[in-house]
Amino acid sequence: MCLVCLLLMLAMCLADGLGIPLIRGNPLPESLQAWISRHPEAVICGEVQQCAESEFSQSVYLKRVWLLYQPEQKKISEENNSTKDLSAKESDKTESNVRDSYEKVSIENVRVFLKKEKGKANEKIPAGTLLKVSGRLVRVPETRNPGEFDSRQYYGCRHIYYFMKDGVIQDRSDSYSAYLQGLVEVREHFARIFEGAAGGDAPVFEAMVLGVKGELEEEVKMRYQMAGIIHILAISGMHISLLGAGLNRLLKRAGLGIFLSGMISLVFMIQYGMMTGGSVSAMRAVCMFLMATGAELLGRCYDGMTALAVSALILLLNSPANLYSSGFLLSFGAVCGLGAAPVLCRLVGSKNRIINALLSSAAVQLMTLPVMLYFYGEVSLAGILLNLAVLPTVGAVLASGVAGGLAGLASLKAAGVVIIPGRAMLFLYDKLCILAGKLPWCTWIGGRPELWQIGLYYGLLFLAFLFGKKAGELQALYRRKAAMFAAVLIFAGIFCLGWHHREGLTITCLDVGQGDGIVLETSDGHQFLIDGGSSSKSGVGQYQILPYLKSRGIHCLDAILVSHTDEDHISGIRELLTFMGRGLTGVRAERLILPEWEEKSEAYRELEKLAREAGIAVLQGKRGDVLLAGKLEVKLLAPEKDSPGIDVNEEGMVLEVRYGGFTGLFTGDIGMETEKELLPLLSDVDFLKVAHHGSRYSSGKEFLEKVKAEVGVISCSAANTYGHPAAETVERLEKSGCRPEYTMESGAVIYWTDGENWTVEGWLE
Repeated sequence: MCLVCLLLMLAMCLADGLGIPLIRGNPLPESLQAWISRHPEAVICGEVQQCAESEFSQSVYLKRVWLLYQPEQKKISEENNSTKDLSAKESDKTESNVRDSYEKVSIENVRVFLKKEKGKANEKIPAGTLLKVSGRLVRVPETRNPGEFDSRQYYGCRHIYYFMKDGVIQDRSDSYSAYLQGLVEVREHFARIFEGAAGGDAPVFEAMVLGVKGELEEEVKMRYQMAGIIHILAISGMHISLLGAGLNRLLKRAGLGIFLSGMISLVFMIQYGMMTGGSVSAMRAVCMFLMATGAELLGRCYDGMTALAVSALILLLNSPANLYSSGFLLSFGAVCGLGAAPVLCRLVGSKNRIINALLSSAAVQLMTLPVMLYFYGEVSLAGILLNLAVLPTVGAVLASGVAGGLAGLASLKAAGVVIIPGRAMLFLYDKLCILAGKLPWCTWIGGRPELWQIGLYYGLLFLAFLFGKKAGELQALYRRKAAMFAAVLIFAGIFCLGWHHREGLTITCLDVGQGDGIVLETSDGHQFLIDGGSSSKSGVGQYQILPYLKSRGIHCLDAILVSHTDEDHISGIRELLTFMGRGLTGVRAERLILPEWEEKSEAYRELEKLAREAGIAVLQGKRGDVLLAGKLEVKLLAPEKDSPGIDVNEEGMVLEVRYGGFTGLFTGDIGMETEKELLPLLSDVDFLKVAHHGSRYSSGKEFLEKVKAEVGVISCSAANTYGHPAAETVERLEKSGCRPEYTMESGAVIYWTDGENWTVEGWLE
């Protein structure tokens, strides 16, 4: 079964390499995709699978969706208008023809974002209801920056390739699935019990017991991730085995017998897996539990690796996109790591329980290390130790949560008492996470490895485990030598994963929507962040800037430079400083450089405060100041000394960057007035960060003729309401010989130079 599973994975990878959209991309026919792109306004029909509601929006997941279109609708409509005086019978016939003119085609599943009407509460739509919805179909967005979360892959695992925006329900069935809606109502009822009984810990219990993460604060998730114990917040094999095995033993003790206890446990765990959302890790665990219980019922031996392979086959055949999903790879990798743990213990030759538990935790980390780095760019080192305290006790937290939920069916006060032990353990976990976040070695930001590095790492790890397997047959002296050699192989593999070849200077203009966010990296290990914010996207620090830094293996910034304090330049920086101060990220910065202004706004003072709380030096920059970092020289051309700081755009920071024979100019949001003042200080440049997102009031003719830039990057959103970039600005750039690049079209724009030669490319290209 393991061989069949591996062959299936290999076949899927080959299909992906040949361009067959089995794992990535859109598997719908190209003709259908083209039709949807030409006719985004559409009508679809489907069955409600799940509703996701919040205070400001409501979305509905529809399954088995049919796209309806009427190629002859206009003609029939005209004929209908010309027969207004027909009899009632003839009119009914015409309406029937209109209905019959619809053609339908399957587009799998769709997530519909319903249009929210002011003053109206979200309408509850039961699961299993058939809906007819009109709206605008758009492709699930792709990643627009290196390291960013891959929405297409995530939704592809759920067979969702399109979103419907501004959805309006045209029709709905009166009937729905009483079974599916019953599961939803059970989950909601238990969620209300946790809210009443667990107070501030309710979101954690909801995540652990019910698989509901909507109410979980981002700070809590980041803290648990830093500490390496975020896996306890997901429904996984640990949860399934604890609940399933516990129920099975309880029923046996109640005298129901092996067969009846096993069957009841099987049915219950299937329902539980469906109720908690059917995540990959949960369904993998359910599949393995079914086979373990089935083996017991049939009097057969249970083999973990066979069960693991069968579970993988089921999940991959149901959704091939799972093969490239982090949830699938981490879930199965962790189980493989646990399976390999005895080999590591044999290699060390220890019989101490604590050391063996530590080695088991290390085996899981080693097996999943490349996956963690590939998807997240970092791995928690503290997690190896913290899991020693968490894993033996998390069962008690889960049991306390389940018991509290059941007690809440009778009395909310009783639930509050029963759930106290679990809350006490969560308090301890929280303190351990905070402590871990303050440790300088809490996480290792290794960056995203290449596929050849991952292959080499697993090859070396396989050899190390091979030595471990043979070590038990060797004498003590030779076993120690084998252990040392295996350790060398493992450390060589880890070094290979964390090695990144850097050459020259890389300038990455991130796509942050309507805003700026620029990262400079040099081959000798110096990194700078110039601005970082957006007025069209929220959370750019968490979802765009941090993932990029981690994917590049950047753990410390030489400096964060802020051109001025408008939100579209500092919102992400504010997030970064907050995360650094609270120990929620392993990324650090040595200094924050703000423009030297006499009058400091509230936003300015807030940045200063956050930086100092994070232990970052705060400096003020003015014309003539120079930063030296190896071959890189950053010179401030503005603001002038004693600038009042009233017009933050015109008095913003302007940077001239030199690297060998390369010169770049970063202009913030200055206008033509400041451009004219800077003319005596300017010379020819190779790279220009176009001022003010391509505004018509910047990048004047005289300025462009003076700098003679070869490449100019315009950072703006395609949906901005300011008219950026202005057509006349683009025309001026092109006439001056400058090649404009746009983040709204190319995603992140990546410029590379060795000081003489240069290349530029868009992330989407």
